[in-house]
Amino acid sequence: MAQQQEPWAGYHAGLPAPPPPPKRTPRRGLWIALAVAALAALVVVGTLADVDHQGTSASPGPRSSVSGGTTTTVAEGSVVDIDTSAEVLGADGLRPLGAGTGMILTSDGEILTNNHVVAGASGIEVTIPGHGTETATVVGVDPTDDVALLRLDGVSGLDTVSIGDPSTVQIGDTVTAIGNAFGAPGPPTSTTGTVTALHRSIVARDPSGSSSERLDDVIQIDAGVHPGDSGGALVNADGQVIGIITAGPSNSTAGVGFAIPIDQAIGIVNEIRAGHESSTILLGERGFIGVAVQPVDAATAQDLHLGNTNGALVAGVKDGSPAAQVGIAAPSVITEIDGHPVDTLDELGTAIHAKTPGEQLEVTWVDAQGEHTATLTLASGPAV
Repeated sequence: MAQQQEPWAGYHAGLPAPPPPPKRTPRRGLWIALAVAALAALVVVGTLADVDHQGTSASPGPRSSVSGGTTTTVAEGSVVDIDTSAEVLGADGLRPLGAGTGMILTSDGEILTNNHVVAGASGIEVTIPGHGTETATVVGVDPTDDVALLRLDGVSGLDTVSIGDPSTVQIGDTVTAIGNAFGAPGPPTSTTGTVTALHRSIVARDPSGSSSERLDDVIQIDAGVHPGDSGGALVNADGQVIGIITAGPSNSTAGVGFAIPIDQAIGIVNEIRAGHESSTILLGERGFIGVAVQPVDAATAQDLHLGNTNGALVAGVKDGSPAAQVGIAAPSVITEIDGHPVDTLDELGTAIHAKTPGEQLEVTWVDAQGEHTATLTLASGPAV
């Protein structure tokens, strides 16, 4: 039965934030694939907790290193650091994007993490304690449920997490949250607390308000989680993973975190493994048009001499990209995809995310010269 709780604000625990100083920077002004997932609409109900995709963290609670194992006997090296990178406007090559956590599911390199940890990344590096750093690729994602499956090629003999049964979890159970808090160098760290609520519903949102997603049936704990912990392990007293850490508070509330039950995440992983793409599960590479965008309202569009236009403001266009080839340039506003209006970044991402490289897309945009429509062929984009 859902626990009655008051709504409050927070963040997706996937990006570093000060203090202490992170080793990866927040996402600002980055090239994006525009393969952003369809995110559930913000719905405010009495049992709903609001949390953010990124933001300032709660006051840090005490954390201990899990190098060499923990009192809950989690296998050393089975919880890993994930660092992502992306192309930055006006720059060549890759720049740091964010940091998160993952769990090793198979000894040959399957990694479970949150979709929001790797969303928009051009490069994904996984650091395994005692093993080194490997490059990961995305096998598939479920943005609606915030799950991603990664793969490391050419590895074997890795330690794996032990999967538990979330249906046996009760309020008051002792649990430990393990993750790459603040993106700090070194092995993952941990905090211990108790389960404080079950079957919660939360809305995880971008602090700008441009996107949000609803997650149902999550586990609430009083072991504090922090930016960078997303994708990490919530384990029971027997060292078994019962959840995947996904969110925590962005306000001053300390010692609160949320985790997706591990059976839900593994069910999605099995669909990805089986190659079952659906309206929520996306496999492999997604289409890429090569623009950097930000939210825009009609007043801002008018200030830029783009008319009274809603849509997605194009802040930059990558040289040689499909967008550049059809003449899209900054500043402009994308208003339609395949004849359907685009009023938000989510709507733009949803339309593009359904396509794969090589497919065609009709784009309508407005610039200082007026309205234009062109058909472009999607290229291979960043990781997701």
